[in-house]
Amino acid sequence: MRDRDQDQPASTAGHGATRAARGEILTAISDGIVALFKEFYGKGPTRAKTYYEDDLVVCLLRGGFTRVEETLRDAGRGHEVILQRMAFQDVMRDRFEAVIRQATGRRVVGFMSGNQQDPDMLCEIFVLAPSDLIDEDLPPES
Repeated sequence: MRDRDQDQPASTAGHGATRAARGEILTAISDGIVALFKEFYGKGPTRAKTYYEDDLVVCLLRGGFTRVEETLRDAGRGHEVILQRMAFQDVMRDRFEAVIRQATGRRVVGFMSGNQQDPDMLCEIFVLAPSDLIDEDLPPES
């Protein structure tokens, strides 16, 4: 599951991480998110690539639709698949955020998710604190 972009400068992992530390962070995020899909869907994405820049983490995933979801999509019921995926990601929010927090050591203050069926892609987006974009609007950490 180690399909990550390792050619960017080490500083893109935030807070001056070394290239090795950056690689470990990206691997932990990709592997952690994929593991959650495998555990709770019974099937996980076959490819994952994570980006970490400043206060933003983006995890792109491919190949994660289940046989049932593919059958629904092929029968013209793709919208129902997307709605079900959105509900799943809402329920899984705390677990997804825990993967990011454990890997980066930073609190997640924003989580957004997107699904596309052709070609199949999932995208998990996390905004981390501190963030100069929204820090003044954040409640204190509990």
